[in-house]
Amino acid sequence: MNAAVASGRTVNATQQALAELVPRGARVLDLGCGDGAMLAYLQQTRGCSGYGIEISDTNLLACVQRGVNVIQLNLDEGLSMFEDASFDVVLQIDTLQHLRNAEVMLRETVRVGRLGIVAFPNFAHWPNRLSVLAGRMPVTRRLPYQWYDTPNIRVGTHADLGVLALACGLTVLDDFGIQAGEVVRWLPNLLAGTSVYKLSR
Repeated sequence: MNAAVASGRTVNATQQALAELVPRGARVLDLGCGDGAMLAYLQQTRGCSGYGIEISDTNLLACVQRGVNVIQLNLDEGLSMFEDASFDVVLQIDTLQHLRNAEVMLRETVRVGRLGIVAFPNFAHWPNRLSVLAGRMPVTRRLPYQWYDTPNIRVGTHADLGVLALACGLTVLDDFGIQAGEVVRWLPNLLAGTSVYKLSR
């Protein structure tokens, strides 16, 4: 996998829940934007503007067809083309686990954006724990690949991202989980398939 998420996206209940975190009218940068569905949804429902970052030629075409501004870029090369606070919000939805420079990219997210929203599959979700206890790597709706063909180059937990954010000197404004499109605030590290952090410098 070459940094930005190459698989297409359609807006689902989880992404709708994440969209609620984005202020109306915000200028948004969506890292690893896939087919542009999320940014198009934010434009249509919350009056947002901005750009997607994507590497796949197929997804670039899909973004253009949706009317989403998109830049072709390998995220492992960083975001040096953007100045500090160029955007109100920078999204990393199902992108961080694909990146080789996750720590650098986390810092870049809150440098380029006044607010960073990061979401990724929570490896500590209880069905995953049961799979590991049974001696097998988990294959679930949130982690649908076998260990040998996954595009994820790393896995992490809800608790792990909190530790990394603090180690990077970032401020955690909010953190919670999402399961089946519903926000999970009680024991998200155990009970949620998706981990969500709202971060700033």
